Amino acid sequence: MAHELRGRKVAILAADGVERVELEQPRGALHGAGAKTEVLSIHPGEIQARQWDLNSAGTFPVDRLVSDASADDYDALLLPGGTMNPDQLRVNEDAVGFVKAFVNAGKPVATLCHGPWTLVEADVVRGRRLTSWPSIRTDLRHAGAEVVDEEVVIDGQFTSSRSPADLPAFCAAIVEQFAQAGRPVSSA
Repeated sequence: MAHELRGRKVAILAADGVERVELEQPRGALHGAGAKTEVLSIHPGEIQARQWDLNSAGTFPVDRLVSDASADDYDALLLPGGTMNPDQLRVNEDAVGFVKAFVNAGKPVATLCHGPWTLVEADVVRGRRLTSWPSIRTDLRHAGAEVVDEEVVIDGQFTSSRSPADLPAFCAAIVEQFAQAGRPVSSA
């Protein structure tokens, strides 16, 4: 089905250092299913993308500052990884507050690789089953999550994957999960 997300609006929260493929491929899958996406960040202009954290991989334009956004404006949230990206988000009060509001509203949240670091900082993973990049699994456990090593993990409103290698399964899962959740907030 090509339009299962028509009328849905998805926030993509990212900062400099976002892993390009982890933003680009899921956003493409969401657009292909009819969703509208907006890149939210902690500064205006553009965010710098990376490839495997090491190589510059261009930029993404920022659609809106997270400080000016509300979870009420979106149907779902995507938290891509890259080591530097979530490390910046998790120390930004507006970004952490936005994530916490999203989770508290019961809306779907998808994350992969290092993306769950922001969920840890928002203190929303206790009792949840998640996966991630291996190096942050201890952080997730210490925050109370049940951590597993699987391609895609779905636990209630959370969908998580380990790495860019899981993107085909992750993209299919987020389209399905976002389509099942609630009604669209707008027809934009």
